[in-house]
Amino acid sequence: MERALSAPGKLFVSGEYAVLWGGVSRVAAVAPRTAAYVRRRQDSRVHVCLEEGTLQGLTTPRGVKWERDVPAGFSFVARTLDEALRAHGRPSVGFDVAVAPGALGPGGHKLGIGGSASATVLAAEAARFILEEKFDVLKLALVAHTLGQGGKGSGGDVASSFAGGLSRYRRYDVGALTEAANTGRFHAALAESPPVDLWRMPAPRVAMLYAFTGESASTKLLIAQVEAKLAEAGRQSFVERSDALGHAIENGLGGGDFRAFTEAVKAQHALLLELGPLETEGMRRVLAIAASYGCAGKLSGAGGGDGCILFAPDAQAREELRQGLESRGFLTLTLDVEPGVRGEAQADPQLRGWVDAIS
Repeated sequence: MERALSAPGKLFVSGEYAVLWGGVSRVAAVAPRTAAYVRRRQDSRVHVCLEEGTLQGLTTPRGVKWERDVPAGFSFVARTLDEALRAHGRPSVGFDVAVAPGALGPGGHKLGIGGSASATVLAAEAARFILEEKFDVLKLALVAHTLGQGGKGSGGDVASSFAGGLSRYRRYDVGALTEAANTGRFHAALAESPPVDLWRMPAPRVAMLYAFTGESASTKLLIAQVEAKLAEAGRQSFVERSDALGHAIENGLGGGDFRAFTEAVKAQHALLLELGPLETEGMRRVLAIAASYGCAGKLSGAGGGDGCILFAPDAQAREELRQGLESRGFLTLTLDVEPGVRGEAQADPQLRGWVDAIS
């Protein structure tokens, strides 16, 4: 019993930070996709195979009994497998799961398109398949990813990697599910809890591009800094303004007045900068170049590094902008919205090889 899987990355189109405080975000699922491969075992052993090595353990109804402390690079996949076994709630066979590394930019820097979220979603779906379960993969992945980040983050990246496309998402409160996972009622709680506030939007009619600035950012650290700075009243005001701009951006993604759309994107970027020094010199350069080509752009995600999501009125304008950015040394990715987590007809040969080496 085996299965090959893949899941997309994500880029925030609007609503960063506001989604942490009850606001609405718009998130695009994008390539490059992350691959995974899972194979059922005849015993109760678990092996997690990543580029940096292998982590081993034994299945139990309370999670995996790992043979050693879980290294940082394995934390999200390991946490997800623990939660999946808690949802299963009874003895089970083991399995081997291999997850490909996330996309990296020059110098080995993370591109900032949600690698940990993709790995979490893949691990949740892989475990569900092997355990022959029917639990809600998205809810379980949201729980695991939130716990893996120490309670930080909105879950927008997880929701986007799961659902794919362009989506509208509001933060899901996983508190009750986390408590249920520790009381043996996790499976029932996943079924009984409210649905995730996630809505699929039509495919955008503007052309999109991502430009990596050459610097990686720590989302967890930036969120903590911003939340410490802004009191409740300030957060509410920020959410109201962000939601209004997000609505205008959503309308603009459907086509029409590109100039009005550009102004909304600029205003969303400016609003984010009110939270602190989230814009780097690389971002300023990218956005200035985009404007010179008649395109719009903003930081995507927590800021402080990573990159900018850029919008062009059509594919030709996007290609001209892409060439202009590449000629100035910026790594770019042409964006089209991707499907969510899915099974694949063929396994990645490298991932299969990692698992074969264990047997």
